Amino acid sequence: MIGGERLSRLGAFGPQFPDAEAVHRGLAHWNHRRLSPSAPSQGWRKQLDEERDMKRLEGDFIEAFRAHVAPLVEAAPIDAQAFVAWFEALKANGPGQWDPLFDWLQGVATLEDIKWFLTQEAAGEAGFEDLVALTQVKIPDRAKLELARNYWDEMGRGSAKGMHGPMLSRTTASLGLTPTIDTTLWQSLCLANTMTAFATTRRYAWHSIGALGVVELTAPTRVSCVDAGLTRVGVAPEARKYFALHAHLDVEHSKAWNSEALIPLVSEDPSRARFIAEGAMMRLICGEQCFETYRAHLWTHTAPLVHAAE
Repeated sequence: MIGGERLSRLGAFGPQFPDAEAVHRGLAHWNHRRLSPSAPSQGWRKQLDEERDMKRLEGDFIEAFRAHVAPLVEAAPIDAQAFVAWFEALKANGPGQWDPLFDWLQGVATLEDIKWFLTQEAAGEAGFEDLVALTQVKIPDRAKLELARNYWDEMGRGSAKGMHGPMLSRTTASLGLTPTIDTTLWQSLCLANTMTAFATTRRYAWHSIGALGVVELTAPTRVSCVDAGLTRVGVAPEARKYFALHAHLDVEHSKAWNSEALIPLVSEDPSRARFIAEGAMMRLICGEQCFETYRAHLWTHTAPLVHAAE
């Protein structure tokens, strides 16, 4: 595995973040407020004051996280072709890959177990299409076109029924799930907060490219396990369509992202490789800490079944 000391053992990256849960619940509520459309109000100055404080907290968190992953990306090449080979290897040996949680979800978990898992995942979902849209602002043309193609797929190529975000929302509704920030584990909120920080802050634009790209690279195996688990417990095809779709579509998305975004961006400026690598590693570590925490919760009362799945 590429990695060192695990994030879950570091809390929120050191003594400046003694309460990781409070940090990430606060950031999650702020992100929800600031990204939601609203109307002008007399309180805009107060909102600016809050934004200054929260952006500083967000920046402190991201910079501490970057310091944590720095040793893990030292080997990332700056030659474009070699960098993409390093990047693609994360699928096999990056943090959180092949976590036993997903074989268990596929073959052992009950419907209630899977519903709990999906509730956590849905509450921590930052909205891939919105992250792509925010990330593409002012980036070079070839990469921008690839992000545009990816965004168009996420938007169902113009069909409301094919939009991926609402497709996931229909899944949660059909299963009776009610995800909320305050009932979600902080590790899931941390993942969404990290992705949102990357996409909304231009100094982290290359980090966002790496984080989004590594999602496309690594998601197919996991979502295919979730789809198989949902099938096993009798969930209808329409309710699991989101997972069935991404098990296949993201494979092609990843190939295109690597060739049309990563290669030209690193070829044009090799210094970007480090930031793209950091973003990818940070996203994988966020996933890893989620999977570990989910297992700790789900397997507490199912120890015999866990051993059967291992």
